[in-house]
Amino acid sequence: MKDTIILVTNNGMGKADLALQHKLAAKYFELLTENTHLPAAICFYADGVKLTVTGSPVLAQLKALEEKGVRLILCSTCLDYYGLNDQAQVGIVGGMTDIIEAQTKASKVISI
Repeated sequence: MKDTIILVTNNGMGKADLALQHKLAAKYFELLTENTHLPAAICFYADGVKLTVTGSPVLAQLKALEEKGVRLILCSTCLDYYGLNDQAQVGIVGGMTDIIEAQTKASKVISI
């Protein structure tokens, strides 16, 4: 998975109640953290940026992934759109250029 990136475009996983979406995302990132094969990057845009800010139910898992060397890229346009610029708790705030660069370097792109 070292040449893989994950795209996160939702405030959780799947199409369900928000509480279930958050529960699924927390479990996914927790299990990913425990895996020996980690992605090169996780890109957050659209509603996905909401998982990276103050109050997110998955911050602990994302911080653990970041500590293990996974690059977390947050869309600055999206954070700005939602008024969350000052609430990012993990990752680097970048733009679509950073996300496109990560995609072009990846041999595999997974959307969740």
